[in-house]
Amino acid sequence: MARRGYFAELQHQARVAQREAERRQRAAARQHAAAVRMAEQARKTEERARQQFARARGTERKQIEKDAKAAHIAAMEAHVEERNAGLAAIYDEIDNLLAATLDVDDYVDLHSLRRTAEHPRFDRTDLESPIPPPAVIPNPTEPVFIEPEPPKGLFGRKKKYDQAVTAAKAAHAQALAAWRAKVENNSILRRVAAEEHARAERDRVVALERECARYKAECSARENEAAEHNARIATLITNLGYGSVDAVQEYVSIVLSNSVYPEHFQVDHDFTFDPSTAELKMRVLVPPPSKLPSIKAYKYTRSTDEITTTVLSQKPCKDRYASAVHQVALRSLHEIYEADRRGLIKTISLEVGTETTSPATGKPTYVPFVAVAAARDAFLEFDLSSVVPVATLDHLNAALSKNPYELVAADTAGIRQA
Repeated sequence: MARRGYFAELQHQARVAQREAERRQRAAARQHAAAVRMAEQARKTEERARQQFARARGTERKQIEKDAKAAHIAAMEAHVEERNAGLAAIYDEIDNLLAATLDVDDYVDLHSLRRTAEHPRFDRTDLESPIPPPAVIPNPTEPVFIEPEPPKGLFGRKKKYDQAVTAAKAAHAQALAAWRAKVENNSILRRVAAEEHARAERDRVVALERECARYKAECSARENEAAEHNARIATLITNLGYGSVDAVQEYVSIVLSNSVYPEHFQVDHDFTFDPSTAELKMRVLVPPPSKLPSIKAYKYTRSTDEITTTVLSQKPCKDRYASAVHQVALRSLHEIYEADRRGLIKTISLEVGTETTSPATGKPTYVPFVAVAAARDAFLEFDLSSVVPVATLDHLNAALSKNPYELVAADTAGIRQA
């Protein structure tokens, strides 16, 4: 039996991710609204209680406590309401498995699966700009000898002047030596800074070349991957045009991978195509009854301050499960025939069942619930938006389990089986 192929797995993962994102978004929106509502109620209640408690005495404080308890009850009941809304959404999805696909065109344009390599921006743009040169180290101004002013007075002026000149020359010589040393040291610092800058710039250029080569190789890998993917798509399109068995089965797997079922009712498909009869033999596995939720509602009990559940009786559980099984059968037939615009598949022999543990042997066993063969032309005449699934299957002379919920197998004798 054929299983999910390469392209089908890609499609399936994309659809599952999209469906999960939408589910999380809806759940988050509900939870956010409930949280905002409860938080606002709590804030108002707390503020009101704080103000009242500051003013209250005696019996008034008892009333405040009563109000606080009422606010808590309201919050718990709002939480229950939220959980019941989520439960109703789950049951609505299971109850409308067939309707969920009727507004969807199940045809898959294989050309739309072609890829174009998408490259992220180069992530080392920090290496593209040259490193700024080091800051200029200026030399100090060369000291200039300034002759001392002639001394004043009547006696010893020449001697005093000569002494002043000698001292000034000595000071100038000392300042000049310090200046020369500073200039020499600055020259060394400039040379060292220039060498370090040159080394850093060489390292930058080498790193940039290495990162550019790495980025180019990654882009080339993405281009090659896209080209290989598109070549496989082109081959699939060509082979499908010839009605190749492998191509037909790959296309069917793509179609079915797009059929994303609810989180609480996942299905799996096995199938094979016989080109000599143009018949697709398919087996659809549905979850066993034990996997379906059986909670009727959540309920808050004030006396115990607990949230409890009530359980559905067996009849609605049986009816829901049987309906889901019948809807899966029609949905599978519909999706394949609607997607096969070329009319390569003329007949589908379909079996819907589940895998469970045999109570007699304790070993895994398969239980068929529906076995039906449907010709393309006759099936496409049905208006599935107006049918009762079990009546449609009866019309197709399907073998049906009398009680899928109790794991009663259908009598498939005389029915073409998948």
